[in-house]
Amino acid sequence: MHLLSDALESLEKLLKWVHSIDYWLWADLIAPESRRLLKSVVRVQRQEEADIFYVPFFTTTSYFLLEKQECKALYREALKWVTDQPAWQRSEGRDHVIPVHHPWSFKSVRRFVKKAIWLLPDMDSTGNWYKPGQVYLEKDVILPYVPNVDHCDSKCVSETRSKRSILLFFRGRLKRNAGGKIRSKLVEELKSAEDIVIEEGSAGAQGKAAAQDGMRKSLFCLSPAGDTPSSARLFDAIVSGCIPVIISDELELPFEGILDYREIALFISSSDALQPGWLLKYLRRMDAKRIREMQSNLVKFSRHFLYSSPARPLGPEDLTWRMIAGKLLNIKLHIRRSQRVVRESRSICTCECRVGNTTRML
Repeated sequence: MHLLSDALESLEKLLKWVHSIDYWLWADLIAPESRRLLKSVVRVQRQEEADIFYVPFFTTTSYFLLEKQECKALYREALKWVTDQPAWQRSEGRDHVIPVHHPWSFKSVRRFVKKAIWLLPDMDSTGNWYKPGQVYLEKDVILPYVPNVDHCDSKCVSETRSKRSILLFFRGRLKRNAGGKIRSKLVEELKSAEDIVIEEGSAGAQGKAAAQDGMRKSLFCLSPAGDTPSSARLFDAIVSGCIPVIISDELELPFEGILDYREIALFISSSDALQPGWLLKYLRRMDAKRIREMQSNLVKFSRHFLYSSPARPLGPEDLTWRMIAGKLLNIKLHIRRSQRVVRESRSICTCECRVGNTTRML
């Protein structure tokens, strides 16, 4: 087991980028039982005993590390292996979990696995990244990005509270595509205001240090949409004790069936945010007591967004398994229905009939 532990530690040092959720979940599942702290998922040895099948394929890692054609070939190989398994064929993949956390990962073969549970950064209902009918809340699970800054714990938040002299902070790419175009508009609106810092981000240790320093000096951190409705800046802000100001009209949030984000973040519509002077006036009028409450809540909430090995109770790995477990009844309904419905009736209606991006009550 020492070799396994050493290998995991080496991988952990390499996989710090924001889409490395496939590593963290797999690290929890394959860790020696004596090291595992979570009780929300139990590993079994036989297919017949499993409720859910996790597909241990690093879709995002392979996308980043391989040439395009090599990556596509590996995707096809993984697809064939998974879909040839009896477990997949029994359910058509409905009880399988596939990490698809980067908008481009597994893209060339997605149409063949669209009934599986996808682990996503968001839904992007604009259609820029996912085809209609591929992703929806009833089936899939939204996971947080891995924070790119160090955790500011309760002691850190207490020590920095009096030093947070910046009203609103943002450091990142100022020009994005699709829904992220609002970033450049916000820059024009906010760039000349006092006690506001809006700056172009940079990669590497220097960029991380600048972002971390700025967030720890700020009351509010701007979290606008990126190329997709979500942004890694949201989770950087949360673990930095900086109240997120979310401006993304299409955003779906991780674990929202468990967490109430209104306790830690402000949600502003794009139309309000772009009105001249509206956003800054709103933030300057915020009650000091409410700000302190939200800062205290950030300390409590940050544990839900810190990936770790071993995975901790109520951490993102634990909440992921809980969200998946909550889908079991609906998965079994669809599997059993598909197994008993006569073929001729499928042209009338199947269990795939639904309104996009809606959650249905059982």
